[in-house]
Amino acid sequence: MAIVAIFHSALGVRPGLVEFANKLKMVGREVHIIDQYDRQVFDDYDEAGAYVEEVGFPDLMAKAIQRVADLPDGFVAIGFSNGAGMAEFVAANRPVSGVVMASGALPLETIGITWPEGVPAQIHSTVDDPRREQDAIDSVKQAVEEAGGTVEVFDYPGSGHLFADSSMADEYQPAEAELMLTRIKDFLDQIDQRLSLEAADQNLVTDEQ
Repeated sequence: MAIVAIFHSALGVRPGLVEFANKLKMVGREVHIIDQYDRQVFDDYDEAGAYVEEVGFPDLMAKAIQRVADLPDGFVAIGFSNGAGMAEFVAANRPVSGVVMASGALPLETIGITWPEGVPAQIHSTVDDPRREQDAIDSVKQAVEEAGGTVEVFDYPGSGHLFADSSMADEYQPAEAELMLTRIKDFLDQIDQRLSLEAADQNLVTDEQ
């Protein structure tokens, strides 16, 4: 089964993110939460944004790369909000099997990357999310497709930004969160099937040689 690396939002590793990770663990996934804040957590977006500016996006991206260094190639990067950009950046710098962007997406030129060839993706967001940037979603979708990857874009009713985070009382949407989780599980299963087929083909080639 593909390993999962989860990248947190600008608010840090909140309890709701841990709960989400645990739900993936319950179906047998090996899951790693990549904490770029060294346990610092925020409740306020403005305070979190100020912290991101203070640390700097380049340093946070460097930490994202450093903290997946011990993971084997082929893991799946899942990012929430700002973490979606981190997942994209990691995917451009490490061989990954797939990328999930939830509650955010960054145009690749913003972080100076190109989409890795053939890597599939999912993008999840609510239609009335005040932080939603449709141009960014469209840009990433186009980049994935131009690189030969498949991409699923899922729009959910409501306006919650971190709608899958149960610790965000004003944003959490349990029904949509559960549906997103189901879709991510399906995505991971599809990746497992593809990796199994590729391994079988490789073994066949080796045996023939």
